[in-house]
Amino acid sequence: MANIGSVKDFVNFNAKQDAELLHKAMKGIGTDEGTILMLLTSRSNNQRQEIKAAYKKAHGKDLVSALKSELGGLFETLVVALMTPPISYDASQLHKALKGAGTDDDVLIEILASRTCAQIKDVVKVYKKECGGKLEKDITGDTSGHFQKLLVILLQGSRDEGVDEDRIENDAKELFAAGEGKVGTDVEKFINILGNRSHEHLRLVFDAYKKLAGSDIEDSIEGETTGNLENLMLAVVKCAKSVPAYFAESLNGSMRRAGTDDQTLMRIMVSRSETDMLDIRACFKKMYGASLYNTIQDDTAGDYGKALLYLCGGND
Repeated sequence: MANIGSVKDFVNFNAKQDAELLHKAMKGIGTDEGTILMLLTSRSNNQRQEIKAAYKKAHGKDLVSALKSELGGLFETLVVALMTPPISYDASQLHKALKGAGTDDDVLIEILASRTCAQIKDVVKVYKKECGGKLEKDITGDTSGHFQKLLVILLQGSRDEGVDEDRIENDAKELFAAGEGKVGTDVEKFINILGNRSHEHLRLVFDAYKKLAGSDIEDSIEGETTGNLENLMLAVVKCAKSVPAYFAESLNGSMRRAGTDDQTLMRIMVSRSETDMLDIRACFKKMYGASLYNTIQDDTAGDYGKALLYLCGGND
């Protein structure tokens, strides 16, 4: 698969040299934040892990701890996120969402709706190893009802593969009968189809649904469900249609309102920088008529803002 990320492997990479550059940037009075942000945003996550190892070998201490002691605020949070392997980062975000005061449903929704089956399976493993519990148990302990059921289905990471031609029409009819077609929604049907069919298959089902119902599946979900269940179902539908468009919409939501939702902004910029940032940028421009770069620039400041712009990778 072509890399459509904004962050790629740095070509003339030398972990030892980078470790020394970071060491120098933190040595003495004052910290050279510029070097830190330029260096880390222009190395891939795998390369950052190599720098971490080289730093420990040369200096006998942990690079992330050293960075944390020199930095602060949002920039520190962003740097720590960049230094974390992607699967560990997802696991830690889920853990934080579940273990804090109250559950941060938006984080559960974003990660479980947008990651591939293989990624979800890896997250479950890493969560157990690094967060000391079973992800499914922690989710079921913190959620309820149909919202919980759909999360658990997504957590299995076992969507069908490919398209089942014989089922498209039937799935569309079942969704129609379960929603628009009757009083009270048969949510179980929705959950089963949305949680288990492949994205390719679902896109064809949604087209067939539109012909049948005369409206989009999203309209039906918005009309028939509420709260976190509605948000999760919409996220699953949007990701089936286009993961980059889903993230473009989330990024827009994180910035274009009173107060920036920095946690969401940061999480998306870090976790998509090596996967589909260029596609997200293109979707953002098409959907909102402004570039993601300019929107971030208007909405953030300081080293934190600069680092996010490097992750964005350019203006459109």
